[in-house]
Order: sequence, then structure tokens, then C-alpha cells
Amino acid sequence: MTGPVRVLLCDDEETVRSGYATIFSAEPDLEVVGEAADGHEAVRLAGLLRPDVAVMDVRMPVMDGIEATRCLAGPEVAEPVKVLVVTTFNVDEYVYAALRAGASGFLLKDAPYQRLVDGIRTVAGGDSLLAPAVTRRLIGHFAERLRPDTSSPARDTVIGALTAREVDVFKQIAAGRSNAEIAAGLVLSLETVKTYVSRILAKLGLRDRVHVAILAYRIGLGPDDG
Repeated sequence: MTGPVRVLLCDDEETVRSGYATIFSAEPDLEVVGEAADGHEAVRLAGLLRPDVAVMDVRMPVMDGIEATRCLAGPEVAEPVKVLVVTTFNVDEYVYAALRAGASGFLLKDAPYQRLVDGIRTVAGGDSLLAPAVTRRLIGHFAERLRPDTSSPARDTVIGALTAREVDVFKQIAAGRSNAEIAAGLVLSLETVKTYVSRILAKLGLRDRVHVAILAYRIGLGPDDG
């Protein structure tokens, strides 16, 4: 990517948008190109401004963040915009729906600003972002609801499509760990981990790491499963 990352802020609270804008504008590689107070305006501005990343709240008037995410990054969107959902613990179910709608990741609103800045860079670079603690709480809470999904491939099918090492990496992705954390935990080089992640996505026909995590918990192949 050449030039700064173009960011669209989508939150119904003006103070939140103002705070984000101040922090992001101080970063030489980030540029705030617009602000939206509701989901409908977020979709309109995204079409007009073509940001690299939309920082999306979930609860907004007119159109909520889930539907806005679907309009910007859903499977039917020809030119999707990367969406980073920023939310709180008390909207777990909405966050899960946003991930299903195509979001590239999520963080908590109480995360340090630097983590949010780094998250924007991560998503803009084509990676996905899962806050590990939130991943465990979110998908663990809905595990029983997720696993019976008949649209997902069977556990044996997934395992059969991957090598033993790829299964190890698959589980680490499901835990929300970054490439660097996976490399350290499995004693692999960063480039090797990136290669494994790319192979896993290609073999399973998944778009990004978020969907790896969702699939893992649906079929009972999370980080603590055998």
C-alpha cells in the first residue's frame, strides 16, 4: 500500500469520533477521511471516499453496524472495504454477527489507543485481528450454538485437508493469536507461519483468520480441543 491508510470513523458518539480522529491524525501513516454517525451514512461515505479501513461501532441509529458491515464487506460485495469493529463485552452476540457479515476483526472500546492504531494497520495490511480474550469469551459463550451448523465442513474433513502442522496453526489462529505469537509458540519462523496461514485459508476456502476461528469453534477444533 502506498500513502497513508485512509480511515473512515463510524460511531454515533461525537466524542468518540473526535477522540479517534485526534489520535489517528497524529500518526504519519493514518489519514481520517470521513466520519459517520450512523450505519447508512457509513455506507454512503464509504462508497464516496473508498477508505482502506472503516472503524465501525455496532450500535448505531438508522442502520446498525452489523448491517453496515454487511453492505461494506459482505460476501456479495464486489469491492469490499475492510471493517474493524470496535465494541464492548456487553454486545458479544452483535459482534459475532458482524464477523459473520464480513468484518476483518474487532477490538474492545477500552483497548489502549495504540492497540487500536496497530489494529487499523493490521487490517489495512490484509491480516485479520482478533483480541484473544474477546475471542475466548465471544465464541466460547456461543460454542454450543455454533458447532451444530450443518453448513460447515465436518471436523474430519477439515483435519483431513490439513497437515498435522497446519492443524496446529489452525488451532492457534482459533485462539486469536498473531503470526508472531504463533511463531514463538510453535518455534517457527514468521515467514513459515505466514505460509501456513495462507495455505490453511486456501485449502479451506476461507476469507481470513476471523472465519478460521469461527469454523474452528463450530466443528469443535479450538485451541483446547484434541
